[in-house]
Amino acid sequence: MSALRKRWWVIAVLAAVGAGIGYYNTQSATPMYRASSEMYVSLTRGDTVGELVQGSTYTRGLVESFVQLATTPRVLDPVVEDLGLTVSSRALAGAVTADSPLNTVIIKVTAVSTDPDRAAAIANSVATHLSETVVELSPTSAEGAATVTMNVVSPAVAPLHPFSPNKKLDVATSLALGLALGFVIALVVSRLDTRVRTIKDIPTEPERAMLGVVPLDRSIRRHGGRAIVEVPHSPLAESYRRVRTNLQFLNLATPLRVVVVSSAVPNEGKTMTSINLALTMAEQGKRVLLVDADMRRASVASECGLEESAGLSTVLVGEATLEEVAQVWATPTLRVVTAGTAPPNPGQLIESEAMSAFLHRARELYDFVVVDAPPLLAVTDAAVLAHRTDGVIVVAGSSKVRRHELVEALDSLDAIEANVLGIVLNKVRRSRSAGYAYSYGSAGRKKSRARRRPSSATAVPVVPDPTAAPPPAVAWQRRGPDAGAHVAEQSAHEPPAPREPSDSPAQDTAHGAVDESAPVEPGTRTEHDVLEPGTSDERLRDEEPARG
Repeated sequence: MSALRKRWWVIAVLAAVGAGIGYYNTQSATPMYRASSEMYVSLTRGDTVGELVQGSTYTRGLVESFVQLATTPRVLDPVVEDLGLTVSSRALAGAVTADSPLNTVIIKVTAVSTDPDRAAAIANSVATHLSETVVELSPTSAEGAATVTMNVVSPAVAPLHPFSPNKKLDVATSLALGLALGFVIALVVSRLDTRVRTIKDIPTEPERAMLGVVPLDRSIRRHGGRAIVEVPHSPLAESYRRVRTNLQFLNLATPLRVVVVSSAVPNEGKTMTSINLALTMAEQGKRVLLVDADMRRASVASECGLEESAGLSTVLVGEATLEEVAQVWATPTLRVVTAGTAPPNPGQLIESEAMSAFLHRARELYDFVVVDAPPLLAVTDAAVLAHRTDGVIVVAGSSKVRRHELVEALDSLDAIEANVLGIVLNKVRRSRSAGYAYSYGSAGRKKSRARRRPSSATAVPVVPDPTAAPPPAVAWQRRGPDAGAHVAEQSAHEPPAPREPSDSPAQDTAHGAVDESAPVEPGTRTEHDVLEPGTSDERLRDEEPARG
């Protein structure tokens, strides 16, 4: 039934087409009229009861022969001549039928014509000439009289309405045929269409962790990689934070440091998943590195609006170091290494020792590293990277990847014993649950916007406690006008200060991460309010009401 619900429009269209064809046929068809004449067959003699019974049985036996006689040329030739018809008796036989109800001596002659008067005239003329023919062919008595007679008991009259076409019946029949055809096509297409659309379509053997479901959101087109930064409370942003949370709690004993993000086929959204996963990790105050390892079809630089001339390929050929090519983007704790200039041998560079050294150095400098890799079924780069890192996240694009392609990609990872961390179902169309999340997020923004509006009530001065210690400074504290340029210059040449990674996600708040569940005091800066280098206080104040 789910397959039929998905393709209800196919059934509806074919049903409408069927009904339309039926209606058109009824309008274009020629009206046909039908008239009938009934005759009674009897014997002319029979004095005793026994003779009458025998005569009745004898007559019923003759009736079947008389029915066949009604469409013979001996009966129809005189009809054509009397009515002046322009058709032959053979053609007229196709418009005349005769039958007799079971166990009766009544013969019913029916004629069909495009003219109601002509139909009645033909039926009556056939009845008359059939009676004459029966008398001529029946045995005679000793006196020379016919022993069998046929009398018209119900002459034909001109019908008032055509019997064909039956508009209601024809339209209903065409509608039913269209519905049946639609059902068949929908079922066949559902059998042939194996694209993954919902969680139910994800392969269950072997069991994989479902890290999250990301909705199809138009803000991606407007804001690109900065969608969750520009609209931090949207369902899209919350879905990526859910992926981050599920990923962090996969293994509390050994936190993940370097993960690969890939997909089975292109255009499933792996690059956007990599970017947003890196952003959500940076929201917690972690030092995060995003690496574009898809040197064949690099897209991180274009999505983030970064320089692409120097990047991963530059480091792997020995012309630069990781620290020199890493670019600050979106937040001070996030660095991005683009793919760089496309090399002639990207596969060899991925498998080289230089790539291993690059990943080792990234572990030393950053708390979390996200590697955007090529599709698994296109090349082997993603499988090689998955084997050298802590695990791989497989992105499944809803309505983009087929079930057998996803199974093949997962099997290729299992073959090299890679750690498949889980699956992210991406670009899922909004459902009722997504609509609820959207309403919840919108309400949250309205409430937080209302809290930031100045109250019309008289402000009550707050007297500070002289014995209280000053609040600790944080990395995203509001700075002076020239502080932004200083941060940008320092960030461009130096990686974030190293620190020991936390043993569990719960310890992130100890390293400057903001606890999302804790209440936020009015005026307090959160990880969503990070100032980009060069952002002034006046611009921040102008943008706050719009960001909500």
